[in-house]
Amino acid sequence: MHHQPFSQGGFFMHARKRLIIILLSLLVLIGGTAAGVRYLVNRQVADRQRLVVTTVAIAQIFDKLDINLVGVPTTAQTLPTRYQHTAKIGGAMNPSVEKIAALNPSKVYAVSTLKDEYSSAFKAQSVPVTYLKLDTVAQLKTTLRQLGHEYYRTRQANAQTKKINAAIQAAKTRRHGAKPKVLVLMGMPGAGYLIATDHSYVGDLVRLAGGQNVYASHGQAYLSPSNETLATKHPDVILRLAHAMPSVTVPQFNKEFQDNPVWAKMPAVKNHRVYDLKQPTFNASANMKVPQALHQVSLWLYPKK
Repeated sequence: MHHQPFSQGGFFMHARKRLIIILLSLLVLIGGTAAGVRYLVNRQVADRQRLVVTTVAIAQIFDKLDINLVGVPTTAQTLPTRYQHTAKIGGAMNPSVEKIAALNPSKVYAVSTLKDEYSSAFKAQSVPVTYLKLDTVAQLKTTLRQLGHEYYRTRQANAQTKKINAAIQAAKTRRHGAKPKVLVLMGMPGAGYLIATDHSYVGDLVRLAGGQNVYASHGQAYLSPSNETLATKHPDVILRLAHAMPSVTVPQFNKEFQDNPVWAKMPAVKNHRVYDLKQPTFNASANMKVPQALHQVSLWLYPKK
């Protein structure tokens, strides 16, 4: 009976391999643990940020992402429940920079369309403002993704994006026949109205619902109306957004439509396809009501399907 000679070299090679495997496993484990600890620390830091928002649309976004705020706008609209008792900083158009500064914010979030109104006052108080682009549904989705990443709320951001994408898909399936021509108006209390182009949020909803805005524009979201150009448009549908104070804006619209003969000639008026867009479903900037708003616009544009 022959025994295989014992190979010391082989034994040590085998032991060395095992040791390397054990050490590598430990390094992976330690590395993984370190990454896990780093993630938890970073998330806690993110959760402790003192955040202020200046519009209801942005407050809705932060609510859906499950993020606390220390300052929210003063508004007649209903704020998400979690912010009902949060410090109020004044209206969206004219927030109090002093009140905001007193909250010692890490960051203040505002919509990019208000940048010109805010800039000098915020700079004077050295308040750090981040302007969010919310003129289109795509920009809202980008904002969700970025905030979700920054505040460790990717799961919540993905869930909201999924709902928006489902609404876009549902609106697509409703389209049939010729594209309806749509005119979008935005009422301003005491100052008449503006025409909203395809670069505005409501204009974007019209596009996603399969409508054709009768006012296309190269970059401008809103235009001043003129009877001369309005007379050349023949919209099938007119959407009227009461941006603020609908109790003032809607009667203003009704008076304009009664007194100005240009409207009576439009197919939308003849066929009673003039619709008032009301808050909270509709707003001037993209917000978390996109699924409901898009569904409603889709029904107005394609009522038969």
